[in-house]
Amino acid sequence: MSELLILSVTAVTLGFVHTIVGPDHYIPFIAISKARNWSNTKVFSIVSLCGVGHILSSVIIGMIGIALGITISSIKMFESSRGEIAGWLLISFGLLYMIWGIKKSIKNKPHSHVHIHQDGNEHEHVHTHVENHLHIHTTEKKNITPWMLFIIFAFGPCEPLIPLLLYPAASQNYFAVGVVTVVFGFVTIVTMLAMTFLGLKGINLLPFHKLERYVHALAGLAILICGVSIIFFGL
Repeated sequence: MSELLILSVTAVTLGFVHTIVGPDHYIPFIAISKARNWSNTKVFSIVSLCGVGHILSSVIIGMIGIALGITISSIKMFESSRGEIAGWLLISFGLLYMIWGIKKSIKNKPHSHVHIHQDGNEHEHVHTHVENHLHIHTTEKKNITPWMLFIIFAFGPCEPLIPLLLYPAASQNYFAVGVVTVVFGFVTIVTMLAMTFLGLKGINLLPFHKLERYVHALAGLAILICGVSIIFFGL
């Protein structure tokens, strides 16, 4: 078996496993997409964009490390510190989004109105101002959310990719470096898309309409948990 084939198979395996075992690669997209009611086209575009940023940031750092002759242990140490930054960014973003979601759910608390008709009859009407029935003037916030996710993913390292890049680079086989990068990136992004798709399909089977008021708070909580899992459990 050729060296390039071995590297490619390893890239496929690591890209898949790295994504599956890292819930931060798909849960934030599932949570925000459900809360924001994004279309499939929008959420998959955002997932792809964040995936590209996630991969390219590690590739750029790896290439800089190679050019400067930095050891693999030093690069991995730097990547680990980037992982902590990404984890804390997820925690901060999730916490802020959860607080905003709680405030929103309080505003959408069910309340009643008494209607008196001309014939003297009256009836009580109970309802909530759910998001789907409001004219929401929050375009700026909606535009910020995808970019926040992109920034977080750009900080998030692809630690398994670094050794794969350095091995062929050490022998100046830059064609192999390119192949490994493309294979690893493709598998990672496809797996992110697949897990997001399956997650959205699964969550749509749940009786989520009963928790409609709390959808943003729950999304923030899910992202917060992802951040905590990175910082404290090394996922």
